Amino acid sequence: MRLFSPLYRRAMVWARHRHAPWYLGGMSFAESSFFPVPPDVMLAPMCLAQPQRAWRLALLTTLASVAGGLFGYAIGYFAIDAMLPWLMESRYWPAYQKAVEWFGQWGFWAVFIAGFSPIPYKVFAVAAGALSMGLFPFTLASIVGRGARFFLVAGLMAWGGARMEALLHRYVDRLGWATVAAMTIGLLAFR
Repeated sequence: MRLFSPLYRRAMVWARHRHAPWYLGGMSFAESSFFPVPPDVMLAPMCLAQPQRAWRLALLTTLASVAGGLFGYAIGYFAIDAMLPWLMESRYWPAYQKAVEWFGQWGFWAVFIAGFSPIPYKVFAVAAGALSMGLFPFTLASIVGRGARFFLVAGLMAWGGARMEALLHRYVDRLGWATVAAMTIGLLAFR
């Protein structure tokens, strides 16, 4: 069943749109404080579509993401009491509790790991503010962690270029269904 091919073709059209960098910046900012979709899903096709702009796009994504993380930090610092009832009812509560635990053990490195990995960075940004982590170490860990992640994605996509775009186009449906299966198995195992 060809469900992912049309979505992939649409993503590549959007990636070449003249306003795509603005959308990428907005999405990167929002994802770091409240939006659930990571900017990698937009950064990767944009770097495939325009490999010569990959480093600029990675820098834009990093800076917008760190700015969004600072917004999340401010939410945690100034509004955690108002957010706690909602947070306790949300699916982010276990992640928030884990973030608080990690801050107690690792501080700077917890933010770095959350910035680089698929762990919800936004939760760590809010927790950093709520726990009054130093703003400079938080910002530095965010720049290094988020930058490493986004420059790695951009570099891989730019390196692959047109060859990778053609290869992805050929196998995107298989990859998409394999991802759905892996996520389903992971969700079932987690429960």
